[in-house]
Amino acid sequence: MTRTRGGFLGVMALVAGGLIAYACGGNSSTSPTPVGGGGGTGGGTPADVTIMITGMNGANSFNPGSASVKAGQTVAWQNGDAIAHNPTGNGFDTGLIPPGGTSAPIKFSTAGTINYHCGIHPSMTGTLVVQ
Repeated sequence: MTRTRGGFLGVMALVAGGLIAYACGGNSSTSPTPVGGGGGTGGGTPADVTIMITGMNGANSFNPGSASVKAGQTVAWQNGDAIAHNPTGNGFDTGLIPPGGTSAPIKFSTAGTINYHCGIHPSMTGTLVVQ
């Protein structure tokens, strides 16, 4: 009986984990996808383009304020401010980036303009043009 209950609980844990992964971005139809590393660690694969977070300066909060990449390239955000930030836009969220940290690179596959902001400080805005 114990063995059966343990097997059942193991299967339920796998199912729950799969559902959580799907709910947290498992939809492969979304254009931006994380590549290596994790929120704020900067580990893993280097990005093709890095955008600097300069602080809570409205439209001047990111440098460059309007960055361009080619479809298929990756972007990372580096936090040059003294407080944590998390750039987020249509289809992506870097996660919390601590002071001095760098986000994991995110691949942008579909051409278009993405307006983004800091999820903590919405007045911080930037634009990413994917060509």
